Amino acid sequence: MKKNALLFTFSALFILSSNLYSQQITIGAKGGLSIPNLTGGSSQNPLSEGWSSRMGADGGIYGEYHVTKPFSISVGLEYSSQGGQKSGLQAFPNLQPPPTYLYADFKNNAKYDYLLFPVLAKYTWKISKKSPFKIYASFGPFAGILLDAKQVTSGSSTLSMLNPDNKTYTQMTSTQQPFNATTNIKNDLNSFNVGIEGFVGISYRVNKTSAVFIEGGGNYGFMPIQKGSANGKNYTGAGVVTVGYAYTLPGKHKYTRSR
Repeated sequence: MKKNALLFTFSALFILSSNLYSQQITIGAKGGLSIPNLTGGSSQNPLSEGWSSRMGADGGIYGEYHVTKPFSISVGLEYSSQGGQKSGLQAFPNLQPPPTYLYADFKNNAKYDYLLFPVLAKYTWKISKKSPFKIYASFGPFAGILLDAKQVTSGSSTLSMLNPDNKTYTQMTSTQQPFNATTNIKNDLNSFNVGIEGFVGISYRVNKTSAVFIEGGGNYGFMPIQKGSANGKNYTGAGVVTVGYAYTLPGKHKYTRSR
C-alpha cells in the first residue's frame, strides 16, 4: 500500500512538471560524505541503545525540471551509506538463555547500503544579478531500497550478565572470547523504507550551461529498519556533504504559468 502511494506521488510530480515546464532540463552528478547514525533506540531492548555516528560514502545522479526560473523539481537516484557504530561494553543475544542478553567489551559496526529515489522541490536565489554564485534549498520525500547490510565486530572480551538491579554486572567467564566476525544481516532488516531528504547549497556558474556546487543536508527514514523487535528498534538517517556538477541541456527556455 505504501509503495503504491509513493509511486502515485512520483507519477503525479512527473505529470505536474511536464505541464508547467517548457523544455529546460538540468542533469547532474554528485558525491561526498555520509555520516549516518541509528536513532530511536528503546530502553526495553539493549540492542537498540548506544549507537553513534560512523562515516561512509554518498553519491548519485539526478534530473532537474525547471518550472520557473527559481523553482524546479528534481528526481534522483542516490547511493547512501547508513548504519552506526558502538564501542565498549554492550549487549548481544545469548544463544542459551537465560539471561536473554550477555555483555562484552568489543567494537560493533553496522554497515547498511541503500539506494534512494528522492523527489525534491528546489528553490534558488541569486546573490546578485551579475554574480555567478547562487544559493538554493531543496526538500522532499524519498523511497529507499536496502542493497546490503553487514555487522562487523572486532576485539575480545570476557562475558558478563546484567544483574536485576540494572546497575551492576557479574562476570560469567574468566577467559577472553573473540568477537572478530563479519555477519550478513540483510534478512533481518526491512528491504524498503520511506523518508524525507533536504539540502542547502551554493552553486557557481562556470558558463551558460555548466555549474559546480557544494551542498549539505541529510535524510531520515520513517520506518524501523528491523523486521521485528527481537533485534531492537531503530531508525536510520544521515548527515550528508557532497560536491557536484550540473549541466543544463540546450533548448528554448520559455516558462509558462499553470492554470
